[in-house]
Amino acid sequence: MSRFVSLIRFILGFVFIMVMTTIVMAACIVLLPFRLARIYVCNWWGHTVGRGIVFLAGVTMKVNGKERLNGSMPAIFVMNHASTLDAFSGIWMAPYGACGVFKKEIVKVPFYGQLAWISGHLLLDRNNTGKAVETLKNMATFMQKNRLGIWIFPEGTRARDGRLQAFKKGFVHIAIATGFPVVPVVVHGSHHNWEAGKFQFKPMQLDVDVLPPIDTKGWKEATAGEHAMMVHDVFVGALRDDQKPLPASAVTTAPAPAGATPAAS
Repeated sequence: MSRFVSLIRFILGFVFIMVMTTIVMAACIVLLPFRLARIYVCNWWGHTVGRGIVFLAGVTMKVNGKERLNGSMPAIFVMNHASTLDAFSGIWMAPYGACGVFKKEIVKVPFYGQLAWISGHLLLDRNNTGKAVETLKNMATFMQKNRLGIWIFPEGTRARDGRLQAFKKGFVHIAIATGFPVVPVVVHGSHHNWEAGKFQFKPMQLDVDVLPPIDTKGWKEATAGEHAMMVHDVFVGALRDDQKPLPASAVTTAPAPAGATPAAS
């Protein structure tokens, strides 16, 4: 796909996001007293915008195990993150009732960030570990009460070379607090569509494997790092060779919970 065509697609995508976000933000303002309603409205936004942006990026998606998305709810969906495209494929795939997790800096992104702020989904301050953990615990209570799931990128940021990075333990804390299963969502090759540092989309088929849910009922805080490592190993086993981590990569021991890039669904 030429740079000119990529530019046209980018402009169309920006306008599409701008229009859809303006409409949904107006709805969210009306629904300010009703957080659950705002979450579901933004799930609809995510399905609509996600599908549109994936199409404009020249991508067709093949999702293996798609039935496990709705069929596993309420659950904690854990997805690897190697491209901006993941944000949009993620919000498209996320079932209704799956909350997104965002780093608080997302509010600086035009339209997208303001919707994340008003949506009722979760914003994390990654620079304040204590506050972030407390936010996650409060979210876990809200999830249990309303039978909601969550969609999270446990690496915290995208891998510029496509290789799986260390997992932070935020999703583990949520799993322990809720008892919900963890569902690995393994994305293959999204970094080839929109390479870091390049402004050009490459048409491709994006293969996604939604793996069987992992029971978390026996997980404990004292062994949170081991649980995170176990899920990390599941991804390592499922990913293609060019996305497997290099030998030095491992699960971080830092207590900070995982944030997610744009997953407003």
